Amino acid sequence: MLTPSFNTIGLIIRQDSADHVAELTAICRALAAHGKLMVHYLDQAHILPDYPAVEVAQIAAEADLVVSVGGDGTLLKAARLLVDHAIPLVGINLGRLGFLADVTMVDLQQHLDGIFQGHYSVEKRFLLEGRICIKDEEPISHLAVNDVILHSHKNISMIEFEVFSDGQLINKQRADGLIVATPTGSTAYALSGGGPIMYPGLEALALVPICPHTLSNRPIVLPSQQEIEIRLSRSDMQGQVSFDGITRAILRHQDKVCIKRHAKELTLLHPAGYDYFQILRAKLKWSSNP
Repeated sequence: MLTPSFNTIGLIIRQDSADHVAELTAICRALAAHGKLMVHYLDQAHILPDYPAVEVAQIAAEADLVVSVGGDGTLLKAARLLVDHAIPLVGINLGRLGFLADVTMVDLQQHLDGIFQGHYSVEKRFLLEGRICIKDEEPISHLAVNDVILHSHKNISMIEFEVFSDGQLINKQRADGLIVATPTGSTAYALSGGGPIMYPGLEALALVPICPHTLSNRPIVLPSQQEIEIRLSRSDMQGQVSFDGITRAILRHQDKVCIKRHAKELTLLHPAGYDYFQILRAKLKWSSNP
């Protein structure tokens, strides 16, 4: 592999990192040794005086590589912000082992040096684009790396909705909601709902019902190229739509959300020796003694 030209590096720091100033300073020094460093602080005050803040737009315009610091949530936000700019992402985890942010402080210098020397693996992940269509309003689109979720609004109760795939009715169901998950999101909320674990490179979507009334209503896996439409079918019910856990809209009768594969892909860089199954074993406690 040719040594990459990562001359300008963007660093995105999660919003609750004020207790990790020493670690953040070490990360900044390690990255600044390899090129120009630009730092963006998510939703918080400037906490590293030696590294002034820049806007995400500047990182998107100038960076050759972006490093997110925090956990998977920080990387998800960075991915949504930057996916259309084709900048590779590396995730540094300040807490527990992450599915996406897999560089730890313990091996920080080794892994970063390896990446800048060209010793890494490249992985592509696709995102979902959801178009929310509400009566008498202009449709609004949002992105999700993990999942788009329809669930009941306010009350702890079932909602009734119809699900279509490329215009064909899949079913009409009563449930607490529905999760439309990418392979990346298959190990998130969808997993707790009984959905399948999908290998990250699969071009597939999982539709996972949340507590369905009909017990034979099982998760279904569809090609990622198919467009999914979810429509509320009762006038006395309301639902809400969330993208990667962030609520974006309230749906009412005959409002709908149309979900499709986003045109651009996320590029993740992993340290040399990255092993997806090892992460599954560690996170899900596989192969451990009872």
